[in-house]
Amino acid sequence: MGIDEEKRTTLRKFAAVGAGSPLLGLAGQDEGASETREAIAGYVERTPGAHFSKIRDDLGIATGETQYHLRRLTDQGTLERYRDGDYKRFYPAGRFDAFEQVTLGYLRRETPRAMVCTLLQEPTHTGASLSAAIGVSPATVSNHATEMAEHGVLDRSEGYRVNRPETVITLLVRYAESFDAETVNFAADAADLLRYEP
Repeated sequence: MGIDEEKRTTLRKFAAVGAGSPLLGLAGQDEGASETREAIAGYVERTPGAHFSKIRDDLGIATGETQYHLRRLTDQGTLERYRDGDYKRFYPAGRFDAFEQVTLGYLRRETPRAMVCTLLQEPTHTGASLSAAIGVSPATVSNHATEMAEHGVLDRSEGYRVNRPETVITLLVRYAESFDAETVNFAADAADLLRYEP
């Protein structure tokens, strides 16, 4: 049974990005494996911090096939894997430091991303005002804030503050389209939030 046309179009779209990776050594592969692996590498290039299920689902690849190619890409040093609770998140190898990897993992989650974007725009929020601003319960804000503080993304010593804000803004702007429409809107106005070029 042949590959369906929608899947082929998706794979080709990301394979064009992946084929340009200087780390991607695909010599000796059959054409189908090469295209799939290039597509995964290209997808992760544009969507760093994506977890296994998102890669599988967005590219329309079977679970076993996704596992196989991700393992090959990490073994050959094209991608790096980071364990984020129950998730395995993937990044282009050597591209991001530990803080950036952790931060991208949180930015891939809707509520933490909304919290971070809101705090970058208005750093004087309290827990109550932040929960009202993003439409979740104070307990939800507190739980996420505690976890992000434990991992160094937020500082809660005096209210709520995003650590390394210029770095976080740069990640949000660079990968805005891989998040959602609200992040794209945030990115359009983000120049006003940057104090200097990182």
